[in-house]
Amino acid sequence: MVAAPLLSAGCGAEDDALTFFFQARPEEARARLRIIDEFRKRHPGIAIRTIMSGPDPLQQMLTYCAGGKCPDVLMAWELLYAGLAERGVLLDLRTLLGREPGYAAALRADSYAPLYGTFGYGGGQYALPEQWSGVFLYYNRKSFERAGIRAPRRWDEAWSYAEFRAAAQALTHRDQSGRVRQWGFVDGWVPSYSAACFGMNNGAEWFSPPIAPVRTNIGDPRFAEGVQFYADLALRDRVAPTIADRQSVSAYDLFASGRAGMLLGGHWLYSEFADSDGLDFDVTVLPVGPHGGPGAITDVGCTGLAIAAASPRREKAWEFLKFATGPEGQAIIAASGLFVPVLRSAMHSPGFARAHERIGNLAVFTEGPDHSRPLAITPAWGKVDALLSRHCNRVLRGAATADSLADAAADVDVLLRERV
Repeated sequence: MVAAPLLSAGCGAEDDALTFFFQARPEEARARLRIIDEFRKRHPGIAIRTIMSGPDPLQQMLTYCAGGKCPDVLMAWELLYAGLAERGVLLDLRTLLGREPGYAAALRADSYAPLYGTFGYGGGQYALPEQWSGVFLYYNRKSFERAGIRAPRRWDEAWSYAEFRAAAQALTHRDQSGRVRQWGFVDGWVPSYSAACFGMNNGAEWFSPPIAPVRTNIGDPRFAEGVQFYADLALRDRVAPTIADRQSVSAYDLFASGRAGMLLGGHWLYSEFADSDGLDFDVTVLPVGPHGGPGAITDVGCTGLAIAAASPRREKAWEFLKFATGPEGQAIIAASGLFVPVLRSAMHSPGFARAHERIGNLAVFTEGPDHSRPLAITPAWGKVDALLSRHCNRVLRGAATADSLADAAADVDVLLRERV
């Protein structure tokens, strides 16, 4: 396990400091420290000690908590928190929200339902959302202009699979020897998850229901058609790098250097692209298949903040949670340009618009949370993910067709019922 360095410490007795566990790149960590600094100005009696996550945050949290040193405030990941909730590691925040009905009602009214609901599991509320990422498409404006392509500006006016394929073909350029000089499409996310989003945009949920699912829908022909469409972008249409190609080239580098017309990724890439000299880019939405729509959808891609059930500093932790996930903390997040806020008031603030002034299609961000769907909220995710990835990667390598995913459905359903 990688050591977790201290990033910041507040005044006050060190042994009474509120501990905050999170994962972030250096620039993201600095944005979080701005929230902490502002919180300390308003709550000078509450000291905060930050702990950075290593590469396996779930195992790190379990190790801390098993040793009786669970951090007071923990970052909660969409795909990972359910297991912690079932183990009793996370506090059900309804116990605190119920004491402040006015605050709770105002928070719900300002929140995006898909994000807030993501952290509702088994009847409890185990975290409050703090930032949205989702996935969408970055595109090179100059390449689109040269090819005469118009990118959709909003989630409810999405392009079709056919339109997307045609755009990717027009954006793919090869030299006389057949070597690719510019790819039409590259993927900067997890390929199996990206393929699932294409499946979901063809009218089929990945899991039913998405929260505490009892079955997977990978055997649904609509889902399989979407996954196959994604796989064929590389295998048949040759407008995207293959799995083998991705071992030697970075999707980020291809797009940042102008050698890719479109990149699938989340908001975590925005600040890096914004700092790239000469890169003129914007964002657009995922394509919709013949059985999907009417608008496009994306992954929730949300993190939240939770309180350890065993925390002896529960009241202090609650004050910090309210600040970081409420209007004050979200305004700092909005203005940072490093995160997308989870409150409508912050999303539509001047600070958020200023931080994204290079983006013309701002509605891709501001409307994204309303078009988000959870991938799967289950304590069995680790085992389910490993099984699905194995089968999906065979499709993405061309060793099998997407129809073969149906063969794994029964095994996935068994894992979902075991919930461990």
